Amino acid sequence: MSALEETVGRLLTEQGLTISVAESCTGGLIAHRLTNVPGSSAYFVGGVVAYANEVKEQVLGVSGETLAAHGAISEETVREMARGARRLFDTDVAISAAGIAGPTGGTPQKPVGLVYVALAASDQERCERHLWQGDRLENKRQTSEAALEMLRRYLEARRP
Repeated sequence: MSALEETVGRLLTEQGLTISVAESCTGGLIAHRLTNVPGSSAYFVGGVVAYANEVKEQVLGVSGETLAAHGAISEETVREMARGARRLFDTDVAISAAGIAGPTGGTPQKPVGLVYVALAASDQERCERHLWQGDRLENKRQTSEAALEMLRRYLEARRP
């Protein structure tokens, strides 16, 4: 367990906030890292590993039009995934991630290592684009790190 998971856990607890996740390329790694912290049941509600587009649509409520126009690996889709997780689990905050972990599946427009992470809360939304250069496991690790870091920055900014 890293200090990052402990930090976001402490901040969520201090602020009395709940969190959920919607993951694709990370396959549950973000949820795994959040729940490594003892006492995480006080703030972690649940998550969805939405690997297939059908799951993104049927469970998270991602628009079929969004998927058709922008694809699964896009800012628009990842934002809708975060909103969907927040709505599905009725949490204060949700984070999501989708990307191409590799080693195959990339295109010139969307290369291996391209990921988007998003955060949805009542007061704001954030989305970041990253292009990792590692192998599959390293790309998943870096994506989970980026999502938790985005969460940490959001929570730090909320502090009085």
